[in-house]
Amino acid sequence: MIKTSLLAALGVLALSTSPSSAHAGGQADSLGVGAEYMMNGFTGGASVNYDLGNIHFGGFLSFVDTGDDSDDTTDYSIGGRVYYHLHSTAMSDFGIGGGFGFYSDQVRAGGDTERFTYMFLEPGVQIRAFVTSNVALSFTLGIVLALQDAKGVAFTGGVIDNSNGIGGGVNAGAGIHYYFF
Repeated sequence: MIKTSLLAALGVLALSTSPSSAHAGGQADSLGVGAEYMMNGFTGGASVNYDLGNIHFGGFLSFVDTGDDSDDTTDYSIGGRVYYHLHSTAMSDFGIGGGFGFYSDQVRAGGDTERFTYMFLEPGVQIRAFVTSNVALSFTLGIVLALQDAKGVAFTGGVIDNSNGIGGGVNAGAGIHYYFF
């Protein structure tokens, strides 16, 4: 009787201290940190995502010093995105949504310095593939609506000309995040 009780107690103790199985594919109330770039090719950087299970949203921020020691030229971008998960599996999800980004670019031409400002609106789809239970690679595809210095509007995914904001094509973005459960 004592041996049976001791074995049962050890079994319960072993089950209660064993790690639980991990879940992936958009686990609710998880926070992801990493890096992500939007489809326009300009905006992106250090990123944080918050996953609600059937929807995730996040933002990014970056600063780049593009000058030498004699001048102070800093480019920066900031933005956010939200995707609703149309379909999820244990290791992936497919979402529809989009992002909004702001990019400021300081360009030195000859002796003059000029700052160009861009705003991007990017509707699209995103696939997140969880390579482990808490590490996700994301791939985004869609169109880009670009606004530049109130000089014009362009549907673009390619290079934007600083003089008129014109480009063309559909583009893709990518990212990686580590999620904390």
